Amino acid sequence: MTRTWHVRTITEAAQARIAVARLAAACGVTPVERTRLVAALTAQLRQCLTKGGDWRVGVEPAVSPAGGDFRVEVAATNGRPEDRRPPWRASAPCAQDADLSGADHVTDDPAALAEALFGADEDTALLLERLDEQEALVAFHREELHQTNQGVLALHAELDAAGRAQRELFDAEQKARKEAENARGRLTFLADASAALTASLNHEAIVRLLPALLVPRYARTVDVWLFDGTDDAQRGGPHPAAAVLAARRGRPQYAADHPGHLPGVDDQPPSALDPGRPLLCIPLLTRRAPQGVLTLSPPDKRWDADDAVMLIELTRRASIALENARRFEHNRDIAETLQRALLTELPTTPGLSLAARYLPATRGLNIGGDWYDAFRQPDGSLLTVVGDVTGHGLHAAVMMSQLRTALRAYAVDGSSPGQLLTRLHQYLHRLRLDLYATAVIARFHPDDPTLTWAAAGHPPPVLRTPDGRVRTLDAKPGAMLGIPLKQEIRDHTVPLSPGSTLALYTDGLVERRSQGIDPGIGRLAEALGGFSPAELDTDLEASADRLLHPLLHDSEHEDDVCLLLCHVHTSAALQRTPDS
Repeated sequence: MTRTWHVRTITEAAQARIAVARLAAACGVTPVERTRLVAALTAQLRQCLTKGGDWRVGVEPAVSPAGGDFRVEVAATNGRPEDRRPPWRASAPCAQDADLSGADHVTDDPAALAEALFGADEDTALLLERLDEQEALVAFHREELHQTNQGVLALHAELDAAGRAQRELFDAEQKARKEAENARGRLTFLADASAALTASLNHEAIVRLLPALLVPRYARTVDVWLFDGTDDAQRGGPHPAAAVLAARRGRPQYAADHPGHLPGVDDQPPSALDPGRPLLCIPLLTRRAPQGVLTLSPPDKRWDADDAVMLIELTRRASIALENARRFEHNRDIAETLQRALLTELPTTPGLSLAARYLPATRGLNIGGDWYDAFRQPDGSLLTVVGDVTGHGLHAAVMMSQLRTALRAYAVDGSSPGQLLTRLHQYLHRLRLDLYATAVIARFHPDDPTLTWAAAGHPPPVLRTPDGRVRTLDAKPGAMLGIPLKQEIRDHTVPLSPGSTLALYTDGLVERRSQGIDPGIGRLAEALGGFSPAELDTDLEASADRLLHPLLHDSEHEDDVCLLLCHVHTSAALQRTPDS
């Protein structure tokens, strides 16, 4: 149902405004919406009064039980068609249907009109109250939002601090892990390098090994200055002043244009030989005095403290290895000289050729208890002996010399090989030196084509007959000499024809750790059988060398090697000759 009011004056405008407000209230428009609608209508009516003319205010409430719209329209009722503008319209939601009769009646009485206007302003007051409440609510939420923002900022600050702390912990962990890996790498290098240095007993090999170990990981250049005339002459040229100071003071020296601040190292000015290159000079100390100086230049700009400590420790171990190698070489030379002095010069016997070979072990002091001997007895017989004292070193060599001397003394009365070995056994057993020996003795008589031999714990002799056949003289031998056992060692005999060759040897020739001794004896027999009688007759020395070659194809052997070849010539028999 549409309500209409014509407005020409301000009184009519006020009446229309009051009527619209009452109708809106009756239709259930909320105070806030009603106030907004009435305020907008009031502003429009003020514009209309300013323009003048006749205006129509229409209200059409479209209400239903489910709600609807409360529509207001203001339009001009006069004027030319071309001057008319589109009507002003506004609406507000209404919530209920209501009885609108009498709601739009407004009297002309000024008192009633004023009262109606005051009543209309109640909605404005209510709106303002609601606005105050909303403003208080907004202020509350603004404060709440501010507190929330402050909490978020504080949380972000805590998260940022936690993130920084975590990054710092991660960086510290990475640094510690890297330092641990570097330390482990240095320790591993030090252990491997120490094993390589101590594995050699040749001081020249150790000197060559040091640059190979250090370049390029820990040094760009390596110079080893040893205090012996030979090395100084070979090296040539002056030495850095820091190296000379290291030799005199026995302390490491660092020569550079800036302090190194390395632990245990003295700082010195840069070397005049090469001012642009830092040098670390470490003395090679021994128990008595420095034996040289190791001079290093850094792989990069400089060393850190841990690398310097490791290099000093490596140099100390290299010093020990060099000292041990030089002492070993000195003792080896003494031992080899002693060993050669104890070896026998073989006698010359018509009709019988002798050839002996002695090769010291390639490891150790190169001195042991292997020995050979050949001498005549008063009846003209020739005794040939090969023996082996257990162990190595000077003690074994001295024991071997005593056994050789005792054997020659016992042989004066013409005892047989078995009797001589029995007496040697008793002699060694009485000494109680915790040393034992093996030996084999073969006797050649010029008037007897028979070979007499006896063995005590020794590898069996190998006999080659003139027809090229080879047999092992493995008749039951005696036990080792010197063991706590009473024994009588027996003699054995075998026919000996012209052209025959007897090989006496020690176990170093035929025994290999991975194979045992029997295969080696088989190889010896095979090699001996490969000679022709003419070769053995004409040059027994060369035959001895040819015999050793296939048996010692490996130049490294851990035991001494002793070989004694006895060859009966095909054109002559053994004859008695004066002692030589």
